[in-house]
Amino acid sequence: MQDALQLIDQFVAESLRVKSRFFEENRDQIAGVAEAMTGGLRKGHKVLFFGNGGSAADAQHLAAELVGRFAGNRAALPGLALTTDTSVLTALGNDYGYDKVFSRQVEALGNKGDTAIAISTSGNSPSVIEAIDMARSKGLYTVGFTGESGGKMNDRVDVLFRVPSRNTPRIQETHLLLGHILCELVDRQLFPEIYGKS
Repeated sequence: MQDALQLIDQFVAESLRVKSRFFEENRDQIAGVAEAMTGGLRKGHKVLFFGNGGSAADAQHLAAELVGRFAGNRAALPGLALTTDTSVLTALGNDYGYDKVFSRQVEALGNKGDTAIAISTSGNSPSVIEAIDMARSKGLYTVGFTGESGGKMNDRVDVLFRVPSRNTPRIQETHLLLGHILCELVDRQLFPEIYGKS
């Protein structure tokens, strides 16, 4: 029992340390990305999210925050997770190989002015990298969520958020908070009345 209690304290302390450092170092970039997302949404553009495993779950979670609501009732926002359509995913995986499961969707659904948010803790996932390349070729605004090294995402996206850790759970915990902050900043800019502002 004592070992478990010590581990809990260790995990929480490490998660807080990683988050604190990340947000201290990336505040300006986060504000800039929220501004760009807001500008795109105001013009009728959408946000595409994609990743694998836990990052797929984050993609779905964040898309739902836009389409549903974040803090209060407001108009739906066009967010789309490219991780949810099993017929599309399995057809693309079967016919083209798994590396194409997101890039073909970006090719079909992405338009210049949209935002593509690519999530990969390693920064090296081939399916994510191919989708980033497709997004850039189509003129989407590209944002990467990754871990300490950045992997192959380095120099491939317009803005790269590298969490200062090599521990996957700590990286994912920070990615989710980053996503929530972006969603709330967008909400506050588009729907200030929800937050008591005129």
